[in-house]
Amino acid sequence: MFNTDTYEEKMTNALMHFEEELKKVRTGRAHPAMLDGVTVEAYGQQMPLNQTANITAPEPQMLLVTPFDPSNLQNIVEAIRKDQSLGFNPSDDGRVIRVPVPPLTEERRKMLVKQTSEKVEEARIALRNIRQDGLKDAKRKKDAKEMSEDDLKRVEKEFDKLMSDYQVKIDEVFKAKEKDILTI
Repeated sequence: MFNTDTYEEKMTNALMHFEEELKKVRTGRAHPAMLDGVTVEAYGQQMPLNQTANITAPEPQMLLVTPFDPSNLQNIVEAIRKDQSLGFNPSDDGRVIRVPVPPLTEERRKMLVKQTSEKVEEARIALRNIRQDGLKDAKRKKDAKEMSEDDLKRVEKEFDKLMSDYQVKIDEVFKAKEKDILTI
């Protein structure tokens, strides 16, 4: 008998990856994950910001970056300022860095929704690829006479059900994120 559990696990991983990607998309509120893509030159090499400082969001429109080593303060400020896709202008008081998060314009919100919908399509493609792999595997077993035509049909129906379940989950996550982005 053909087991779809490994493919279902892959689909779950694809959904989790999609959710992690959406966390990086900026909404109207400050979120520490907004600075995930920033790399800082510290100790002579490039390091992710979260390995050189603690990032918190004490207010809805403010990020607070506290360097583990105060000597890296200027490098962190420069790295945040240099990342043009964020558009942040950090300020420091010698100990901590305050990063004001400006409110999003309507145009920017629509652009973020469009970017998010592209991530939805990427997740759907990943799911389709997993389904294709599973169906190829099942057809290979049928050709090798390890399973019957009826079993193959059952497996195809099971994959179709899995696909529709995961499509619904992706749509729910996207709708929640879209609402989050468009809420002023």
